[in-house]
Amino acid sequence: MSTYGSLFRVTTYGESHCASVGAIVDGCPPGLQLSAADIQVQLSRRRPGQSNLTTPRDEKDLIHLQSGLEHGVTLGTPIAFLVKNEDQRPHDYSETDLYPRPSHADYTYLEKYGIKASSGGGRSSARETVARVAAGAIAEKYLKLAYGIEIVAFVSSVGKVHLPAALAPPSLTPSSNDDDEDDALSDDFRKLLATISREQVDSHPTRCPHHETAERMTQRIIRAKDAQDSIGGTVTCVIRGVPSGLGEPVFDKFEASLGHAMLSIPATKAFEIGSGFRGTEVPGSKHNDPFIRRGDGRLGTATNWSGGIQGGITNGEDIYFRIGFKSPATISQPQETAQYDGTPGSLAARGRHDPCVVPRAVPIVEAMAAIVVMDQLLIQNSRKTAASLLPPITTLPATMVMPRKVAEGSQGN
Repeated sequence: MSTYGSLFRVTTYGESHCASVGAIVDGCPPGLQLSAADIQVQLSRRRPGQSNLTTPRDEKDLIHLQSGLEHGVTLGTPIAFLVKNEDQRPHDYSETDLYPRPSHADYTYLEKYGIKASSGGGRSSARETVARVAAGAIAEKYLKLAYGIEIVAFVSSVGKVHLPAALAPPSLTPSSNDDDEDDALSDDFRKLLATISREQVDSHPTRCPHHETAERMTQRIIRAKDAQDSIGGTVTCVIRGVPSGLGEPVFDKFEASLGHAMLSIPATKAFEIGSGFRGTEVPGSKHNDPFIRRGDGRLGTATNWSGGIQGGITNGEDIYFRIGFKSPATISQPQETAQYDGTPGSLAARGRHDPCVVPRAVPIVEAMAAIVVMDQLLIQNSRKTAASLLPPITTLPATMVMPRKVAEGSQGN
């Protein structure tokens, strides 16, 4: 459906060539200072036409807040907003009257609904993500003010061009031997996760934080564009400052919620968190994250193969994950395919499309991460508030409760 979340609920609407796209956000706490500018900054990072690496479609993506605020403060009631579509070109899609685009949603939408939008990608278009980014910006404003939570995503690969191994997230490493000598999380990678900022990410059009690699990514995207082709890539994201205790076992584990949210983004094909598939290659003696006592008295982990989540519940460490985006399906290069009636033919799609989606996917990933964290925080806080109203129980055995010193150190969460 078109709604995500339990207590922080986001319902989006709109198609790529309709009058507008937007959403209703229900569950935002009252008393949050919020302005259009808070939201616009993320919409502007997502908007098309930012460079020669993106689609030339010229949308300003200006936010129009409709309800849920007065005098710049949220009321606790549903927040509605819209963003107008201003640069549609329906005539660029006449070929799709006859041909379903290979690997696009034209065919499957007709199979599902028996009808589809007459031009563009309709509801399957990445244009829909405008609403997600705006909703995520609202969640993120609350998370930053209330908890100091920071969310930063960046491009970690385009095609076969990857960040240097020392800065890259864990990945499968084809090898001719099966020794375990190199099985360690890079200190440089952990430092990158701990320090990277959006300013660093946005300093290059590819949104890759390593300049030399970013230049190689640029050339790879331009090569695909010049060939009327496309190329995929990966986005890595880190969430810093998330309290321990979030996540709802068993079916709504924190990583399950993240995976659900990330794989709902158009063009995604893969999701891995923490050590991901690399964790299948590492023996438990090296993959386990030993506990240590932090300076504030709380428990932490010496390493972070777990990616900040254990047993589906956050442990207070940085949460990091990676999403794989396929090469965009709509390309202008002629493709031998078939019409809806099965007649063979050649399709050279028109329209304005990204040769690579990952630079503009960065704020979309951040937005969906913020929505997940916000929803899980509200769920956990409601549980803790309900429990706090009960008389204290002092008769439980020591094995059932957190030791007093550790519990006192966790009060900040």
